[in-house]
Amino acid sequence: MLSLGPVAFAAPWLLLALPALPVLWWLLRVTPPSPRRIGFPALRLLRDLPITQETPARTPWWLLLLRMVAAALVILGLARPVLGPGLGGAAGEGTLLLAVDDGWAAAGDWPARMAAAGSALERAGREGRRAALLATAPTETGEAPRIIGPMPPGDLQARLAALRPKPWQPDRAAALAAFRAWRAAHPGPLATLLVTDAVEDGGAGPLQAALAEAGPLTVARDEARPVRLLPPPVAEADRLQVRVQQLPTTAETAAVVLARTADGRALAQVTVSIPAGAAGGEGVLELPIELRNQVVRLEIEGETGAGAVVLLDERFRRRPVGLLPPAEQSAETPLIGDLFYLDRALAPFVELRRGPLDRLLARPIAVLALADRPVAEGAEQQALTRWVEGGGTLVRFAGPRLAERPDPLLPVPLRAERQLGGALSWEQPQRLAPFPETSPFLGLPLPAEVTVERQVLAEPSPRLSERVWARLADGTPLVTAEARGKGRVILFHVTANAEWSNLPLSGLFVQMLRRIVALSAGIQGQEGEAPLAPLEVLDGFGRLGAAPPAAAALPAAAIETTLPSPRHPPGWYGTPGQGGMDHAANAAYRRALNLGGAIPAPRAAPPPPEGAGVMAIGGIPAERDLGPWLLALALLLLAADLVIGLVLRGLLALPARAVRVGAVLLALLAAGGARAQAPSPEQAALAARLAYVVTGDASLDETQRMGLAGLSDFVNRRTAAALAEPAAVVPGQDDLSFYPLLYWVVTPEAPQPDGAAVAALNAFMRQGGIILFDTRDEGSGEGFASGARAALRRVTRDLAIPPLTPVSEDHVLKRAFYLLPDLPGRFAGGQVWVARDQDRANDSVSPVIIGGHDWAAAWATDARGNNPFAVVPGGTRQRTLAYRFGVNLVMYALTGNYKGDQVHVPAILERLGN
Repeated sequence: MLSLGPVAFAAPWLLLALPALPVLWWLLRVTPPSPRRIGFPALRLLRDLPITQETPARTPWWLLLLRMVAAALVILGLARPVLGPGLGGAAGEGTLLLAVDDGWAAAGDWPARMAAAGSALERAGREGRRAALLATAPTETGEAPRIIGPMPPGDLQARLAALRPKPWQPDRAAALAAFRAWRAAHPGPLATLLVTDAVEDGGAGPLQAALAEAGPLTVARDEARPVRLLPPPVAEADRLQVRVQQLPTTAETAAVVLARTADGRALAQVTVSIPAGAAGGEGVLELPIELRNQVVRLEIEGETGAGAVVLLDERFRRRPVGLLPPAEQSAETPLIGDLFYLDRALAPFVELRRGPLDRLLARPIAVLALADRPVAEGAEQQALTRWVEGGGTLVRFAGPRLAERPDPLLPVPLRAERQLGGALSWEQPQRLAPFPETSPFLGLPLPAEVTVERQVLAEPSPRLSERVWARLADGTPLVTAEARGKGRVILFHVTANAEWSNLPLSGLFVQMLRRIVALSAGIQGQEGEAPLAPLEVLDGFGRLGAAPPAAAALPAAAIETTLPSPRHPPGWYGTPGQGGMDHAANAAYRRALNLGGAIPAPRAAPPPPEGAGVMAIGGIPAERDLGPWLLALALLLLAADLVIGLVLRGLLALPARAVRVGAVLLALLAAGGARAQAPSPEQAALAARLAYVVTGDASLDETQRMGLAGLSDFVNRRTAAALAEPAAVVPGQDDLSFYPLLYWVVTPEAPQPDGAAVAALNAFMRQGGIILFDTRDEGSGEGFASGARAALRRVTRDLAIPPLTPVSEDHVLKRAFYLLPDLPGRFAGGQVWVARDQDRANDSVSPVIIGGHDWAAAWATDARGNNPFAVVPGGTRQRTLAYRFGVNLVMYALTGNYKGDQVHVPAILERLGN
C-alpha cells in the first residue's frame, strides 16, 4: 500500500503504467485522413486522383490531451485510490489484533469506537494482513472473553459489526488470560489497536502491559467525553437526591437528569453541575407526590448505556399516609403521644398528612392510620368504608378507648384487654413468635428485646388464623388483617406508643409499617430468599428488552448487592404471572437491579505503557474509495473522444462549436447529481405511491429511494395494493396530500424546518397522512447516526406531535397484515413510538411513527434485485420481518385502524340486524 498524504493506493503497482503515457501520446497523435466522396464515371475519377503523395493529418493537441487524461484516470482508478486512509490504523506489521472494551462505559461513544476499529480493519485488508478480535466483556451467554481469528479482515468485518456494548463491567483479567493462551498458539509479528473505555477495573494496567510486550500498541480512547455513571437516588421526604458520578475532567461539566414515566414521558429534569477535577455532583429532583409515583426511570439526557439509566421501583416511591388524630390534643406529645412514634417511623419514607377525615380523603391517599380512635357511626363510618372498599389501607392501633367501643371497621371481633406482667398478673410479658408463612412480614428479623405487656384479645373464630399476620409467643394475635373490597383493614392489638409494649421503640416497628405502606400499592412481600425472575433487562445501550436465556432469578434480599453480570443483567425482576411487563398496573411486583447501585464509582485507568501510541476516538473521517469515480470520469472522457473522433472523420456532421458545447454538457451531466423529482400533480393523483423527504445527502436519498422501491415491489407482489414508483418530496415546496406515507430519515445535521414546511407537515398529518421518522440509531455500530436523537427533537420542535407511547403488543401495526412480535429493520431491538390509543384524533390512527431501525436500508434493492445492505444480527430472517413490517405499515397507512375495529364486528352486525 502506497500513501501520498491524504490519498493512498491499495494497488500501487498499477502506477507503473504512468511512465508509459508518452508512448501512448506517440501512438495516439495520428488521425487517419477523412474519406472523400468521388462521383462516377471512372475516367473522371482517375483524372481527379491527386498526383502528390498524402500524409496523415496530425491529431489536435487538445484531443490528444483528452485521451492522455482518460488513460491516466484509468490507471489511477485501477490502482484503487482511497481518500483519508489509515487514520484509524495501528502502527506495525503482521497480524492486527483489535482489542475492544465493550463494557458499560463504552456505550456512550460506541459509534465512534466502531468507526476507529473499522478504519483499522479496512487498512489491514488493503495491506493484506490478517486480523483478530478480542472483546473484553463476557458475552450475553456468560462466556469468558476469547479471541476470534486470525482471519482475513473482510471476514472479521461481520463479527465487528455484530459487536454491541454489554450492560456490565469488562473482565480484563479473563481477557488477559485469553490473550496469553492465544499468543502462545499464534506467535509471530503482532500489532494491537486497543479501543479502551479508560475506566479502571483492576485489570486495565496488566492487559495494556501484556499487549505492549507482544508488539506495537496503539491505544484509542475518547478524552473529550466524560464517562458518567448514574447511581440510584436517595429518597427523602419531599425530594429525590440525584447523584452523577464521572471521571474527573479539567473543565466544569453539567449533566441533565430526566425523570420519565413508563410510557416514556419526561415529567421533570434537574441539571447536575460537576466542578473541574471533581468525581461527581448532586442535584435535587422535586415533584408532587402524585407525579413522583409515576416515575419509573431516571436517565442522563444525551447519554446512552446502562450506566446512564436508573430504574425506580417501590423503594423510591412515596405513598401518602394520613394520620387521623384522636380528640385529645396530646396525641403528638413527645414519647407518650399516640401519633408520636407513627410520625417518627413513617416520616423518612412517606408523605405524611394530618387533618380531619374529610380533608384527608379529599386527596388521593394510600394509607390511613388511626391510633386508639373509635370510628363514629354515621357519615364518618360510611366515608371510611367506601374509601377502604375502593382500595384504601386502614391501619388501626388498639387502646383503652377502642377496647371499650369497638366498631365494624375491624378485621376481627374484639374480646377484652389482657394484662401481661405486673403485680396483679401471674403471666410474664410475651415476646414475638415467628411470622406465619402467609404474613407479609415474613423475613423480617425478630428482635429479642421486643415484648408486649398488654393487648386487646381477638374473639376466637374458625377463620381467625387466616387473618393473623403476627403472633405472640403464646399464640395470641398481635396483628390481624382482613380484605374489604379492594382494600384492607389492619389492626395492631397494642397501642401506637410505648404504653402497652416496646414495639414502637424498635426498628421492627418501622419495617412493619413500611411493609404495610408497600401493601397499599399491591406488593405481596417479595423479600427474603424468594427468587425473583428477570422480567425485562437493560441492554448495553440502556434499552429495556426481553431477558436473554442465560439470565437467572436472584433472591430478593440480594438484589441491592448483586453485581450485574450475564447471569444477572440490570433490569426488572419479579414473579412471572403477577407483574409481567405491565409497568403501570403491576409495578409493585417488580424490583429493580441497577448497574449504578452495585459497581464502584468510575476511576481513570492507568496511562498507556511507555512507547505505546495514543489515538483520539472521534472525528475520524470515513474513508472514500475514489476508484469508481475516476473510472467513471475516464469512461465519460472516452465517450466524448468517440464523438469528437466521428466528427473529425466526417462520419458525424456536427459543427465544431456544437462538439465543444456537447462535451461540456456531457461532463456537467455526469458530474452533477440529480435527485428524483416529485411527480406532477396529475401523475401523483393517478397512482398510489410512497414518498420520502429529501435530506440533501445524495447517497442517503438514493438509499431511501431504493428502500421504498423495494418495499413497493414487495407490497405489490404480496397484497392487492398497487404502488407506483416512490417520490422524493421537499415539505413546503411539493404537495404532500397525494401520499399516504412519508418516510423521513433524520440525519444528525438535519436543519429545523421553516415555517412553510411546518405548515405543510402539520396539514399533512391533520388530513390523515403518516410520517415515519427513522433516526437509524437503534443498535447501529457504524457511527453514522450519532446525534440523530438531538436532531429529531430539533426537527419536530414545531410539529403538532401527539403524546407518544411504545407500540403495544396488540397495536394495529403488529397485525395489520402479518402478525409480528417486533418491528425490526436493518437493526433489531429498541422501541417504536406511536400516538397513544386514547388520542381519538384522526380515528386513533397515529400520524407519527418514530424508530431508529434503518428500515429503508433493510428494504432496499438495487437494479439487479439484490439487497445492498447487510442486516444485523438476524440476517435473512430479520430482513423478512422488516419487509413484513413494511407491508403492515403500508396497510396501516392505506386502511387506518380497521383491524382494531374487528372486535366490534359482532356488535355492528347485531345493530344492523335490528
